[in-house]
Amino acid sequence: MNFRIEKDTLGEVQVPADKLWGAQTERSRNNFKIGPDASMPFEIISAYATLKKAAAITNNNLGVLDSEKAKLIVQVCDEILHEKHNDQFPLVIWQTGSGTQTNMNVNEVIANRAQQLSNRKIGQDEPIIKANDDVNKSQSSNDTFPTAMHIAAYRKLVYHTIPALEKLLATFITKSEEFEDVIKIGRTHLMDATPLTLGQEFSGYSQLIQNGIVSLQKSLYSLSELALGGTAVGTGLNAPENFDIEVAKNIAEITQLPFITAPNKFEALSAHNAIVESHSALKQLAISLFKIANDIRLMGSGPRAGFGELLLPENEPGSSIMPGKVNPTQVEALTMVCSQIIGNDTTITFAASQGQFELNVYKPVIIANFLQSAELLGDACNSFNENCLKGIQPNEKRVIELLSNSLMLVTALNTKIGYYKSAEIAQKAHHENTTLKQAAVSLGYVTENEFDEWVNPKNMI
Repeated sequence: MNFRIEKDTLGEVQVPADKLWGAQTERSRNNFKIGPDASMPFEIISAYATLKKAAAITNNNLGVLDSEKAKLIVQVCDEILHEKHNDQFPLVIWQTGSGTQTNMNVNEVIANRAQQLSNRKIGQDEPIIKANDDVNKSQSSNDTFPTAMHIAAYRKLVYHTIPALEKLLATFITKSEEFEDVIKIGRTHLMDATPLTLGQEFSGYSQLIQNGIVSLQKSLYSLSELALGGTAVGTGLNAPENFDIEVAKNIAEITQLPFITAPNKFEALSAHNAIVESHSALKQLAISLFKIANDIRLMGSGPRAGFGELLLPENEPGSSIMPGKVNPTQVEALTMVCSQIIGNDTTITFAASQGQFELNVYKPVIIANFLQSAELLGDACNSFNENCLKGIQPNEKRVIELLSNSLMLVTALNTKIGYYKSAEIAQKAHHENTTLKQAAVSLGYVTENEFDEWVNPKNMI
């Protein structure tokens, strides 16, 4: 492999000649060989390209960066946003907790690519743009990385996670309407309870998802606040006046999303409560989806030795030894994703609590876990929706059988003959393995006609 010499404040470093990064990136690449498939998420790189572009425009408008340099930085940022340099960002999540090395990776790539665009040789000719002095002007890793975190998180939720949830919600609403006349037995404590319709049951699932979406949407406001302009500790040292306000406006214009400057940069650098809040909404949805998926798993269990009330789509063979077995694989995938999100929340919660003094230094692990959760939840919802939920149908024969045999239909007699006589009927039917009607009539508490009139599932929902 051919190398070139790059320099930073610690001295010379050999860098692969075909790469655009510089000395600080190479040091990080060699010093943090931690974990397989642990690359910094591209969403962060894309967010960095967005904020570097906005910073160059803002610095030019405020008179601290000349137009030629600003145009070159913008041009390279646009190339990065179009994914033309994906192989130039080799660093891993497990690096400095401020994300400094990723910030410098982006700075170096932009500076060296600008050198190429200006027909100058990297590492030999005088640089037309300097990574720290020009690309990083009016910035610090301490305010750019949290800004990138918010941009990446906001984009992921708005363009991936929330649309997937809304599609899932629409299907649940459709199913609740489709199943509104399917009367089934209810269950509490995993024991028979009074009837409800399958549509009512699914409407509860719809509301759980709706509540989660609302929580997620509310959290977007906190994510819209950007730390950029706080520089090293939140004071804005070395940034021109109004840089924070103007750069946020430019980011909003570039992304077409409602980003604003954070009202308090000290909070924006030292803590990550906006990420905690948004991920709590993702965890809320994971908890709700876990509950929903487990209900569907149980109602679809069988086909002959389980509840068997729902017919789930049969997508794949379920066993390598048991012929004809089909398993609820989409449910299993969804619940595993939910388990991962709940685990990610623990990591984010702990990492966000470690904001000593003016800087939280767990930023990469916080955003990596957040983006994984948001991506997985969206993907799993799409998969579950398309490959399971849309194809679910009630097994009406089994639904009627379980409803008819339930002892808890006796609850309808409470207001007619009282709780204690009703309980006596249920216990007699259970112990003697007879129907409720037979037990009620034999005890002399109701006539056959009264039982048929009063114990009608349609009147109990």
